[in-house]
Amino acid sequence: MKVLVSDPIAPDGIEILKKAGLEVLERPGMSKEELLEAIRDVEAIIIRSATKVTAEVIEAAKKLKLIARAGTGLDNVDIPAANQRGIVVMNCPGGNTISAAEHTISMMLSLARNIPQATASMKAGKWEKKKFMGREITGKTLGIIGLGRIGSVVADRAKGLKMRVIAYDPYVNPDQAARMGIEVMSLEELLPQADFITVHVPLTKETRGFINKEVFDKMKEGVMFIHCARGGIVNEADLYEALKSGKVAGAALDVFEQEPPPQGYPLLQLDNVICTPHLGASTIEAQKNVALTIASQVVDYLLKGVVRNAVNVPSVSAEQMPLLKPFLILGEKLGALQAQLVEGPIQEVHIEYQGDVAALDTKPISVALLKGMLTPALQEDVNYVNAPIRAKERGIKVTESTTSETEDFLNLIRVKVKYAKGEMVVAGTIFGKKEPRIVQIDDFRLDAVPEGHMLFIMNEDRPGVIGSIGMAIGEEGVNISRMYVGQEPAQKCNIILLSLDAEATDDLVHKVASLPHVLSVKALEL
Repeated sequence: MKVLVSDPIAPDGIEILKKAGLEVLERPGMSKEELLEAIRDVEAIIIRSATKVTAEVIEAAKKLKLIARAGTGLDNVDIPAANQRGIVVMNCPGGNTISAAEHTISMMLSLARNIPQATASMKAGKWEKKKFMGREITGKTLGIIGLGRIGSVVADRAKGLKMRVIAYDPYVNPDQAARMGIEVMSLEELLPQADFITVHVPLTKETRGFINKEVFDKMKEGVMFIHCARGGIVNEADLYEALKSGKVAGAALDVFEQEPPPQGYPLLQLDNVICTPHLGASTIEAQKNVALTIASQVVDYLLKGVVRNAVNVPSVSAEQMPLLKPFLILGEKLGALQAQLVEGPIQEVHIEYQGDVAALDTKPISVALLKGMLTPALQEDVNYVNAPIRAKERGIKVTESTTSETEDFLNLIRVKVKYAKGEMVVAGTIFGKKEPRIVQIDDFRLDAVPEGHMLFIMNEDRPGVIGSIGMAIGEEGVNISRMYVGQEPAQKCNIILLSLDAEATDDLVHKVASLPHVLSVKALEL
């Protein structure tokens, strides 16, 4: 079998592939046309961040079974297109965590002491000692936006440098953070307190352009800003203005909206900006780790059928898969629904299996559920293997129970979560042999297909409310494909789940939320 390596990986990984008897085609730096041709007759492709595995590329890959990312980020892979073709997508999260965190600390220190600028000055034959007055970091406050794997390591290293560490992460349990010596707070509280701010969130619909003029305006005057996460999270035009005005005294950037940035890019012309070309994971150790890991995973899958660190396929035997697959899908949908409905970090999860499903191996279902629950926060950093580990890292207590009895359905999965503001219950079942349904949200009973773009609405049970909601959505040019209503007469209110044919924009959500008798509105992606 052939493996196409379209981005450079360490020789150790190439050696593992060859020793296993695979034919390795090393073709880094291909054009789009060359990639479309090269991928036609290979069983697997190994990529890093440069190769874009688009729907067009996947369509051209007639024999492709596996897309393997030597690293974590998968924003350059069209995963829905891979799902349609039954192609496994896997990564190796964790292999470059230390390198990325250390690069952040290095950038912070270099920014504080003007090391790149002073180096350039000296190489130009100058001795400008007074010009490059720096700042100490001891005793200063570091604000971390995103306290995941990398953010947590950055916090640990910063504490070793005697910094005060504060963090904003709506998905992190404050008690868990407190045990790490980190104070979790709202973004509004963090911004005016931090002397240095570093960003460590994934790039999602919600985080694209998240650090913008409004956020910069709330920061402390003269703040130092470090960004080594993902290009697109920071509005670079707004950062430029904040740097020009002095609101941000200096910025250290490893990632950009466009990589490489265009010639003469304004940000790179500023003296108070230091930068590197996406080097966060570029250490000898990290590249060796990810090359060895991904090569071993490719060999195991192609030669033994063993799935490890897949983001779209659980680790289930071929014999079990037909029976478990509908419940795996249902579990992941229930987890994703809970994550998007609760307000604040989840502290406890109890999964109850009732009826026929209780007789199956429920462990993979629980893993799928946790993956769905953590994906909104962690994106590609969570998969079907490490979801329980990621839950434990975040201080989430997970328990399970099974019973062969059920009240209204042949099978039922009920998920109760506890969070700071209370509890929430959702439940689902399989209709027929493979159709997942949401049948309960708290005290409300309904029958909803959990799929695609959805809108969750709570409203007073009054005549005309549903009509006004439909009119408002139609005026925004969005079609409602399905509608599910759950009633609770005692509370005199309804919940409505709407399936839409397009993503619900912020304007649409605001418009519906502003209608009379509408109590709350949330956009969901299932």
